[in-house]
Amino acid sequence: MGNDLSRWAAALADSDRPTYHAIADAIADDIQAGRLRAQQKLPPLRALATALGINFSTAARSYAEAAERGLIDGRPGSGSYVRGEVRSDPVHRASAVGPIDMSMNMPPEPRDPALVARLREGFARLGQQGDLYDLLRYQEFGGSRADREAGAAWMARRLPGADPANILVCPGAHAALLGLMAALLRAGDTLACEAVTYPGIKGIAAHLGIRPVGLPADRDGLDPDAFAALCAAHPPKALYVNPTFNNPTTATLPAERRAAIADIALRYGVPIIEDDPYGCLPRQRLAPIATLAPQLTFYVAGLSKVLGAGLRIGYLVTPNVRYTARLSSTLATLSVMANPAMIQLATRWIEDGTLRAATRAIRAESIARQRLAARVLDGIAYHSQPEAFHLWLPVPAPWNRIELATRLQGHGIAAVVSDAFAMRAPAPEAVRICLGGAASREDCHRHLEIIHDAIEHLPAMAAGGTGEPFVDF
Repeated sequence: MGNDLSRWAAALADSDRPTYHAIADAIADDIQAGRLRAQQKLPPLRALATALGINFSTAARSYAEAAERGLIDGRPGSGSYVRGEVRSDPVHRASAVGPIDMSMNMPPEPRDPALVARLREGFARLGQQGDLYDLLRYQEFGGSRADREAGAAWMARRLPGADPANILVCPGAHAALLGLMAALLRAGDTLACEAVTYPGIKGIAAHLGIRPVGLPADRDGLDPDAFAALCAAHPPKALYVNPTFNNPTTATLPAERRAAIADIALRYGVPIIEDDPYGCLPRQRLAPIATLAPQLTFYVAGLSKVLGAGLRIGYLVTPNVRYTARLSSTLATLSVMANPAMIQLATRWIEDGTLRAATRAIRAESIARQRLAARVLDGIAYHSQPEAFHLWLPVPAPWNRIELATRLQGHGIAAVVSDAFAMRAPAPEAVRICLGGAASREDCHRHLEIIHDAIEHLPAMAAGGTGEPFVDF
């Protein structure tokens, strides 16, 4: 105990952060380094205050901060103890040193040592290649023939027969979407999309001066009749659709709706931007719209949701070589090129099976967390899919989304209110919760319990909303 206090005193002297943060940081460092073990008792508050020369209230606040981060537990009449299982793998350091952000829709990070070893090996081999300078030079936009062939191989189960000549390797799916919309639409043009959809579309539309028109959607996704009515009245310049595990609602278009949307687009000549980041996660996969209307569909898939967002690698499949050349020029103007090192890493991981192994592990962990959510949130209405790693959580009337998000924030949980996703007013009374990221399954369980308790004890607001998770019912 004395050694702990000496280390913490030294850490406090070296830190420029508030005292209570610095002490919590020191506790986190000791847990990470293995100096503090699971269930180990911490110094009493008065001993902490005396040893560090701080007042009792600051000592109490320090332990409260550590508890808020999920590092320790306080037991009335007994003291404070290190929580649960301690993780020593620095790959997963983030989950041990701060509150869990459930606002970013990141995949869970599997704890499989064999998978982590394969990922490490990939990075190591990258640094051992013959000509490192080749990775530091400008490259032609879109990747080499081998990189495009790897992309085609990765997408083959969803998009069989994709021609590598019509594939562009992009610096992430979002960059591909930006380039697509810049090439296909002009300021003032109409973009049809789901009424509640990926928030990046709002930002892109605002940047380019495009007018998004949010179409009604339900638990099965975009309503084809609404799309047909818009096309008959004022045909949009393009349709954006997120058909599988819609972000944020998790709605997945059934095969009949995909066929109907493809037929309508072909009838009116409306290009389709199919954003499919979650397409390889479901065990039972549906054919992309791109297979039903290939001459009009621009298919986008990236590695952010099936491996990790840090790679920033996405693949854009165009209808023909003419569009490939046009989009290559537009995307090169906007972003020059994707990172050559990351392209090479992605290609290698596709070819040696690492990406497939990572996706399997992410799918399995997502299934486990969805089962966990079903148990913890029993009796609370929400929308999700068995292999998804996010939830769409309606806020029951008369309460509202802001109250719930604020209450969760007070417990260190960041959720995203529906306003970020809504393409038309009013925004539905719902929030999105992510079950992935750096959080362990134990962290996820604890945060789901907090969410359950927050909803169970949510006070009524004077001005409640509709309580509806979607905008049309």
